Amino acid sequence: MTDVPSMRGAEVGRRIGVGLMYGLFKPRVLGSWRVPASGPVIFAVNHSHNIDGPMVMGVAPRPTHFLIKKEAFVGPLDPFLTGIGQLKVDRHSTDRTAIARALGVLKQGGVLGIFPEGTRGEGDFASIRAGLAYFAVRSGAPIVPVAVLGSSDRPGRLTKALPPLRSRVDIVFGDPFDAVEGARSSDTGGGGRQAGGSGRRTRKALDEATARIQKQLTAHLENARRLTGR
Repeated sequence: MTDVPSMRGAEVGRRIGVGLMYGLFKPRVLGSWRVPASGPVIFAVNHSHNIDGPMVMGVAPRPTHFLIKKEAFVGPLDPFLTGIGQLKVDRHSTDRTAIARALGVLKQGGVLGIFPEGTRGEGDFASIRAGLAYFAVRSGAPIVPVAVLGSSDRPGRLTKALPPLRSRVDIVFGDPFDAVEGARSSDTGGGGRQAGGSGRRTRKALDEATARIQKQLTAHLENARRLTGR
């Protein structure tokens, strides 16, 4: 049986992220109230800088388990990332262990963080992979679009790999939506949803879900840019 990453570990990661992100930068968080208070949720985050994941971990109202490329799990970072509930994934193959663990996070009512573009780039959701649709359709979990803006505007003077210290980074959470139009999830009675999607997982169904997801994410990003002036 595949071990599901610890939610307690992810909460420790969230607290570390709070200290680091608010200590080094000036996050401005908008729309965090839109994140369901309980039940499975998938954060779909645009990705243009290395701090995007830690930033979302630190400002999100709930602890988050991110799918992270296995290349990041090197040296002391391996036990650290594993300890704070993050998921190692091989992007170049069908990583069944990572898939099972990610679905386990959703089954236990946790938050799964995904960079749907698959790798760091322009962060504009111009091209997204089918993995996000698979997890959403398979689990029935709603998707919350998250736009991180300002992290890649310019490099810092002291550390080129980071934005300037104390610079403003905007994190905008959008309204949750279902990957399949018209999908309904069971109410848990506590404001959340139960994982256990019964949607079709044929290639055609996943392609249709991916197209719907990309449309929703692109619209959210455009709205976030208007809202923040980025």
